[in-house]
Amino acid sequence: MDNRLANPAPLGLAGFALTTWMLSLINAGFASGDGMGMVLALAFAFGGTAQFVAGVTELKRGNTFGMTAFCGYGAFWWSFALFVQFLHGSTPAAFVGWYLFMWGVFTLYMLIAALKLNRALQLVFLALVITFWLLAAGEWTGSASLHQFGGYGGLITALLAFYLSAAEVINETHGKVVLPIGAPTPR
Repeated sequence: MDNRLANPAPLGLAGFALTTWMLSLINAGFASGDGMGMVLALAFAFGGTAQFVAGVTELKRGNTFGMTAFCGYGAFWWSFALFVQFLHGSTPAAFVGWYLFMWGVFTLYMLIAALKLNRALQLVFLALVITFWLLAAGEWTGSASLHQFGGYGGLITALLAFYLSAAEVINETHGKVVLPIGAPTPR
């Protein structure tokens, strides 16, 4: 009997991508804030919980990077949803900026770790660092333009994560490279 665990990365990436896409539609100005209820539902269920499940599965597979990324961003979505639902009105914008900036710091060191992994994953983390820091700058300055650019960054990040999720599922299912993800840099 084969006791091998399935690859949880496509699930975690899809949860991250879909939730990021929906929030970024609002941040970029393509949808109104009236859609935030749907974003919060996704943040709890798919962005938060499904990513956390993917992270725990990565732990069982011995993948420290995958566990840290998926559990970390799953917790991000849970914290975001709890914040918006219960605390948004009472928190100064500058402090929200620090929250976003520090998620950018976390993402930066995950990007550095990802330099040993595939190119598609590196692009996801690079786009996400830029997104977090644009959103942080928007909070600190009150600039609607920076916030909107952060939304565009989030849409790019989501598309890259969707691609990588699809590539991992399709390539594994077909037993060959159908969607290339770029080999890691040899060291």
